[in-house]
Amino acid sequence: MYPPELTAPMEAQLVEAGVTALKTPEEVEAALAKEGTTLVVVNSVCGCAAGTARPGVLASLQNAKLPTQATTVFAGVDGPAVQKAREYMIPFPPSSPAVALFKDGQLVHMLERHHIEGHSAEAIAANLSGAYDEYC
Repeated sequence: MYPPELTAPMEAQLVEAGVTALKTPEEVEAALAKEGTTLVVVNSVCGCAAGTARPGVLASLQNAKLPTQATTVFAGVDGPAVQKAREYMIPFPPSSPAVALFKDGQLVHMLERHHIEGHSAEAIAANLSGAYDEYC
């Protein structure tokens, strides 16, 4: 587990943009039980999270169509919440960072680490914006 003083600014980057931090399995279940679309960002301390995943997610939230709710869990910090979120992401293996879009609790779009690492924030934002246009 990472110390909160290290990860708090990384989580705040998303929270300050209106993304809700989910800290427990129950919060994950409640979020994914809601009707509509839910974005789940599996945040991470790695360089690709800082360099492209978080900036890409933030840029995607400027799209005309948006998910009903945007949420985040933090790998290495919110262990049980991350585990619960990953259960909803099956058949994809655990990955961080990762970004998943759900519609009425069903996974409809997934960006795994290998879709993030080595790609620009702009490419990630475009990918997510396309998913929002299709599903939101």
